[in-house]
Amino acid sequence: MDISTFIARAQAAGVQTVVDVRELPLSRKKGFSKSSFREALAEAGIDYAHMPALGCPKAIRLRYKADGSWPNYTREFLAYLATQKTMVGELVKIANATAACLVCFEEDFTMCHRTYVARAARERGGPAVTHLTSRTTYPDVGHLAAA
Repeated sequence: MDISTFIARAQAAGVQTVVDVRELPLSRKKGFSKSSFREALAEAGIDYAHMPALGCPKAIRLRYKADGSWPNYTREFLAYLATQKTMVGELVKIANATAACLVCFEEDFTMCHRTYVARAARERGGPAVTHLTSRTTYPDVGHLAAA
């Protein structure tokens, strides 16, 4: 998906704030690196917030790249996320004040840490989670697993 398609989809869904949960907000896809992403969103009237502490730490990403074990990745990321209560609380404030959308590198929300971040925010008093894809939306029916 290119940046204009992403923005159109976000606008159609009523997104007011994009919360970037990439540790390093860089992309090979034109328009999705932090500065250009923030500028394109601003032109469309969408706010941008970068929360790198809610990104997946490099060590966990590298282990996943080496072993390909989603259960190990999940366990390690959830343990890390449990240390980020203050930042999850900040995300809850944003999500309760505005229609927020979490973004990351991974297109498939079922294989991305942002699902766990969204669920953690929901469990801390944030709004219901809906996954927005390029074509449709899915209500989140999962629960944040205990680490």
